[in-house]
Amino acid sequence: MNFQNPTLAKCYGVNWLGDMKSTPDIEIPSTANYVQLGSGAPVILIHGIAASHHDWNDLVPDLSKNGYASYALDLLGHGDSPKLDSRSYHIDWLLEHFSKWMQSLQLTEPAILIGHSLGGYIALEYAHRVPAWTRGLVLVSPFYSRSQLPLLLRRSYGRTGLRQLIVSRTPKWLFRFIVDTTSAAMGHSSGALHSLPERIRAQTALDYMRTAPGVYNIPNEIPDSTHFLSQITLPTLVVWGERDRTLSPVSFPKLVETMPCATGKPIPAGHVPHQSNADEFNQMVLEFLRGLR
Repeated sequence: MNFQNPTLAKCYGVNWLGDMKSTPDIEIPSTANYVQLGSGAPVILIHGIAASHHDWNDLVPDLSKNGYASYALDLLGHGDSPKLDSRSYHIDWLLEHFSKWMQSLQLTEPAILIGHSLGGYIALEYAHRVPAWTRGLVLVSPFYSRSQLPLLLRRSYGRTGLRQLIVSRTPKWLFRFIVDTTSAAMGHSSGALHSLPERIRAQTALDYMRTAPGVYNIPNEIPDSTHFLSQITLPTLVVWGERDRTLSPVSFPKLVETMPCATGKPIPAGHVPHQSNADEFNQMVLEFLRGLR
């Protein structure tokens, strides 16, 4: 990154990377697959687990039209970004990879971070460790504590080896069937009609297949972020689906209450309101971003 202030450069390099706990024999790559569109204030888009930069296909064009430079990446082990040969990924690896990628962008001003689910966790960690280079946050159904997960999902993520075996041997057609049936069951549809467009469900199935199996270990070992949330004083918009069955919907108002400068906006949707209710979500984001100018 092209730092003009030595103090900020030190903050960025030491406080962020210095806390990473990479396994000695694991080299975390600095490259990432990403798309960039538009010019203006930088907006970083961070997807959730087993997803990709395609999560933001509806938002990126609107950001560009309204004078923002959007950068949407595939996290480590996801999409077309590098994948490590490891049974179990750790959140520190994703954080280090994200940090290296952020530095490679050579931004000259603080960025606005938009993160969904696990991407929200990464955005919170970044804002906590590098507040001088964070202009604001948009957290979409953010994951910040394992207590948000339903008991069944907690047990599922706890059986890492079995989950990885199932994922690695599941055919594409079955992934698609699972995506279709679970999107109907998890609050994304009305009656027999899906509110997630076919193109999104197809991409979701593909992203599940492309995700490194070891990634599914992350929710099992991720540290709780609750203890530092009150220290983040950046302008923050929290958006969530009232019918979210992946993370407890009651956890999001608690997050808003804990963060001093946060505003909450519930949407009648499931876990992916940025995809199922794209028009409404995009307007919320643009209104929030205009308030930062």
